[in-house]
Amino acid sequence: MTTTVPVEIIYAAGCIPVDLNNVFITGQETSAAIEKAEMAGYPRNLCGWIKGIYGTVLAVPDIKKVVAVTQGDCSNTHALMETLELEGIEIIPFAFPFDQDQDLLKLQIEKLMNRLGTSWEEVRKAKKDLDQVRRLVWEIDRLTWEENLVSGWENHYFQVSCSDFNGNPHTFAEEAENFIGEAKKRTPKQEKIRIGFMGVPPIITDLYHYLEEKGGRVVFNEVQRQFSMPFHTEDLLEQYRQYTYPYHVLNRVADIRQECKRRDLDMLIHYTQSFCFRQIEDIIFRTKLNSPMLSLEGDRPGPLDARNKMRIDAFLEMVR
Repeated sequence: MTTTVPVEIIYAAGCIPVDLNNVFITGQETSAAIEKAEMAGYPRNLCGWIKGIYGTVLAVPDIKKVVAVTQGDCSNTHALMETLELEGIEIIPFAFPFDQDQDLLKLQIEKLMNRLGTSWEEVRKAKKDLDQVRRLVWEIDRLTWEENLVSGWENHYFQVSCSDFNGNPHTFAEEAENFIGEAKKRTPKQEKIRIGFMGVPPIITDLYHYLEEKGGRVVFNEVQRQFSMPFHTEDLLEQYRQYTYPYHVLNRVADIRQECKRRDLDMLIHYTQSFCFRQIEDIIFRTKLNSPMLSLEGDRPGPLDARNKMRIDAFLEMVR
């Protein structure tokens, strides 16, 4: 998968979902994956995630089919699909309708079900099972912002993993349960500045750790939290209509406003990827949100550079 899709369908069909973003960023050869794409002809001034996904797919021989989100994520996915097809990869398109149209979303869901060979009955059963796992991640999120027992990176990891449940929901649930048990024994964290992280998961590898080193802590991961589908609904269609990331940015603004108040945030970090159209959305966030906001940009996998460290230091000091 190039991003989060109705994963219930994939599990109901007896397949194993693999979020290519997670495989890319946690692999040992992140730079090699990007270089492979550039050697194939991908331009240097293109999103590192797209190039990383391309190189990752070619490096993992078990991946034969890719569900590519053609609307609601990244327009560069179209060219990614076409170049992967050249390499013999079967492409399965999926589109989130921009206006959250219920009929169009249902059509896309049923097309994916037919393509993978499953039924509504099996999908609803899979949703019921996965919702039990999601509730564990909701609890980890609560322990992050309400009880101050979980770090920003730990919160990020469990939420972002809900895109595919690491390929095994039962194993992932055991990991989450064990983590919750361990976290509840901790002494509450004392970082003074409560931070909300907005935007796509960062390609920067040490951002969360650096923020905590400097006296701040991320207690809200906006898009990652959406991957955990934090909605109490039994209807699969409504669940993916409430999922904010693929639709109009003002849906995200409403969610961020609500969480700023609920989590008592002191500041926001808006992270964007270099060469991504979502950088333009920074204009909207700065117009519609009242919290102090620092905009950060990442290009390739790796630690924070000196410039961004200085900007973070100065912004934290201003908020403090």
